[in-house]
Order: sequence, then C-alpha cells, then structure tokens
Amino acid sequence: MTRLLRAYLRPYWRQILVVLGLLFVQALMNLYLPDLNADIINNGVSRGDTAYIVNTGGLMLVVTLVQGVTSVVAMFLAARVSMGFGRDVRAAVFRSVGTFSQVEMNRFGTPSLITRNTNDVQQVQMVVFMGLTVILLAPIMGIGGIIMAIRQDVPLSSLLVVILPIMFVFIGLVVRIAVPLFRAMQVKLDRINQVMREALAGVRVIRAFVRVEHEERRFDVANEDLFDTALSVNRLFAVTIPTMMIILNLSQVAVMWFGAGRISSGAMPIGNLTAFLTYLMQILFSVLMAVMMFIFVPRAAVSADRIREVIETEPLISDPREPISIVPQLGVRVEFSNVTFSYPGAEQPVLHDVSFVAEPGQTTAIVGSTGSGKTTLINLIPRFYDVTAGAVLVDGVDVRQMRRDDLWQMIGVIPQSAFLFSGTVASNLRYGDEQATDEDLQRALEIAQAADFVAEMAGGLEAGIDQGGTNVSGGQRQRLAIARALVKRAPLYIFDDSFSALDFRTDARLRGALRRELAGAAVIIVAQRVGTILNAERIVAMDEGRVVGVGTHSELMASCATYREIVYSQLTPAEAKVA
Repeated sequence: MTRLLRAYLRPYWRQILVVLGLLFVQALMNLYLPDLNADIINNGVSRGDTAYIVNTGGLMLVVTLVQGVTSVVAMFLAARVSMGFGRDVRAAVFRSVGTFSQVEMNRFGTPSLITRNTNDVQQVQMVVFMGLTVILLAPIMGIGGIIMAIRQDVPLSSLLVVILPIMFVFIGLVVRIAVPLFRAMQVKLDRINQVMREALAGVRVIRAFVRVEHEERRFDVANEDLFDTALSVNRLFAVTIPTMMIILNLSQVAVMWFGAGRISSGAMPIGNLTAFLTYLMQILFSVLMAVMMFIFVPRAAVSADRIREVIETEPLISDPREPISIVPQLGVRVEFSNVTFSYPGAEQPVLHDVSFVAEPGQTTAIVGSTGSGKTTLINLIPRFYDVTAGAVLVDGVDVRQMRRDDLWQMIGVIPQSAFLFSGTVASNLRYGDEQATDEDLQRALEIAQAADFVAEMAGGLEAGIDQGGTNVSGGQRQRLAIARALVKRAPLYIFDDSFSALDFRTDARLRGALRRELAGAAVIIVAQRVGTILNAERIVAMDEGRVVGVGTHSELMASCATYREIVYSQLTPAEAKVA
C-alpha cells in the first residue's frame, strides 16, 4: 500500500503538510486545555479569585475556538486530498485496463476489474482520509499526552508502562488474524460481482430455461460465503472494541486509586490528578483510534495490492519502441504468412501454419465449421492477440511493428456480438468518426440498410440507445454496428459473422450496397451462412485450425471436400451450382 500512496499522493504534498500543521496545532490546543483546567482547580478555585477564573476561562475559549477552526480546515483539506487521490487512482486503473490485451482481460476478469476500480479504490481512499485526520493526530496526541502526564506526576505515570504494552500486544493479535480474512473478503466480493453480472446479462436465457431458482441458489452460495467471512471479521472486532474499553476503564480506576493515595499524602494536587486523567484518556483514545484504523488498514492494504497489480501489469501486447508507419491508400493488402497461434496456457495450437492473402478491392471470405478458428484468425489482425509463430502483414509490414492506434485506425471492425453504447444513434455512429456530419451518418445508415428503422424511431438520429443496444433487435443492432464501421471509412473492413441476424432479403441488399461502396477497400468476411460469401473473390476454407482450400466458390466446389460439405449442408446441389 505504501508504494501506491507514495505514487498518487505526491501531487498533494503541500496540502498534506498544511493538514499536518493544522493537526499539530489542534493537538497542542488539546494538550494545553487540561493544563489550564488543572491550574484553575489548583489556584483559582481554592483562592476564590473570580478575575483569574474569568481570564483563564477566556483563554480556554480562545484555545477552543482555534482548535475548532483548525479541525474544520484540516478536515476540509483532508477530504480534498483523499477524493483527489481516489479520482487519480481510478483514472490510472482505467487507463491501464485500456492498454490490456485480451490475455490480461481474461486473466483478471471483468467482475474483478470493476471491483478493483470501485470498492478497492474506495477502501484505500477511506484510509487516506482517516489517515490524514486520525492516524496523524493519534501519535501527536499519544506522545504529547505521555509527556504531559509525566509532567503532572512521574510516579503515577509508571502505570502507563503496564497499560500501553497490554494494548499493543492485543492490537498485534487482532491485525494478525484480520489480514487473511480481509483478503478472503475481497476475493469473495469478486465472486458476488461475477455471479450478479452473469445473472443480469443472461436474464433472458435464465427465464427461457426456467433457471431462476438455480441462479438464486448460485447467488445464495456466493452470498453466504461472503457473509460467513464478513461475520468472522465483525465478530473479531466485536470483541476488540469492548476489550479496549475494558482496558481503558480499568486504567482510569487504577489511576484514581493510586492518585487518591498521592493526593492524601499531599504529594499531588487534585488539579494535577484531573489533568492526569484527561491526559490518560487522550493517550488511550489515541490508541483506540489507532485500533479503529486497524479495522480499515488491513483491508485497504489488500485492496491496494489488488489495485497496484492492475496498474503495474505490463500488457503482453504493446507498441514497439521504433514503430513503422504506413500511409494507407483506399485499400490495404493483408497477408497471413505461416501463422500459428496458441492461447496462453493451451497445450495445442488453435491455428496451424495458416497462409493466405486478402487483396485491396476484393472480398475475402473465411468459412469453416464451428471451432475451426475463424474468429481467432481475424482477431490477430488488430492484435487482440499476437501470433505464436509466423506473421500477419498489412501492406508488407508486420502488425507487431506498428503502433496499435495506427493499426486500429485502418480497420473497421464489426464484431460477432454487436455492442452499442448508451447514448443516441448518432453518438454510436460517431464512434467511427467524431467529425462525421449528419449527412455522413445518414449515408452510412442507408448502406447498412438501417435508415428505414432509424427514421421510424422517435428522434431519428437522436433516438436513445440503451447500454448494449438492448432496446433494439439483434438485426437492428448488427446494422447499426455496420453503419458505425462505415462511418470510419477505413481501408480494411472485418465482418465477423455480422450478417447472422439479418433476413435473406436484407442480407442481399446489404451485400450489394457494400460491394458498391467498398470497391477499393479490402473486405474480410467471416460467415456461417454460405449464401453470404458465394460471390467473394477469394474464399478461405478452414478445418480444425488449418486452411484446407483457397479459391473462388466454383474452384473450391471442385477441389475442396470440406467446402463442399459446408455448402451442401445449407444449399441443394442445384442452388450451389447456380450460385
């Protein structure tokens, strides 16, 4: 946790110094008040000196006023520092996640990343705030209280030699037990978020398969697991606070017992005993505040480790030190050269020695049975993963030698599962180009065969879109995703089974419009529906991660048994021949 605090509190060192100064003044005022009170008891009250009492009382009011002002200002600055720290850490986590490849995303998991950027940051932020107001004040009050207590009476102060070690030993035992419990709590909180996220995302499937009770039981298991651990933590601290209060009260009894003897013998004035009791309370409350902090610090330390793990993770896929830039024309040439790929930790490669070329101005289709590696193959082009062996070349340059932003700028990707962001139709389409005019958006909608249904939506281009596009149908979502990519006007388009939710008529119109509008661009299409790719200039047939045929439809029908099997599973021989 120290490294995280040092890194992200550095910009606030001036405010922290001011807070420290204010707390020091506040502590001095706290330590000065009992001394004034003892002086009144010992001198003013015994003599009946009203003027002395009024003057000293007025001084006490001034001290109290200074104490109140410094406390308010210190709290305000501490709040600003802690909130700024939380903002900066959340931004750092978000930026770090933005650089992650799919490998790191799979490693951490979405629910865990969300927890780390919300709950974990909040835990550390709370400790920063309490640290600036409590942790800094507690040692000043504790050490100052010990010094002032010794000034009141040295023999009576010897009780602190017994009381303080008992408290510190007890605190050490509590922390030793609490840290593993807090680690377990954060892991189980991740699990709760995972189950909840899956239940919300898959609510239609859950209801369709009548699995609501199953999901409730699944959530209950995760919930009870977290409950049991949280209960263990609370039981621990349910014992801690009363035990500390017992030590505190017994300490007061001991001081009053031995102090009464000192007063009786005349070795100590009664005012000094009153001040000593106040200083004892300040010392023990300082220790008690430290104990309260130990309730939060172990959990925050666990959270800080989890945050730091995200921030300090170096993505496996990064930009080269000396990137090569290319100036894309209307279209680009994409070449797979002896590409082999294995997922991290996998025993066998998913792709084996894949080689083919996608030329600009042509449509290259990739077909194959489920699990043949089609989507994995095209994910290598934008470097969602990097090849294990071989190379993916764009205009003769290995994609690993290019800046990822430059590479992504050349690609219009329409993913298998079309995702829309919350906002409007226009804001989603402008993801492709922020400077696009309404006419550009309308043109893209017409090509994507989406203009009609957008015109019927209330507000047209300004019609609202829910998160994930849940307020539009699957086919409409796909067409909006296609329009978004078209707005980008990229030299390379990748369609990953992006026509699956379209009816045959819309599919045919869309393909015709794409052929006209994307005449100069390189187009790569992954398709399950054979009818979508029959007229492609080049078709790549895949089976179990290997290329088993490359050519036109007629060439593959004559030479590739795997392709023929796929075609005949969807078309009759007469339809296949006519095509």
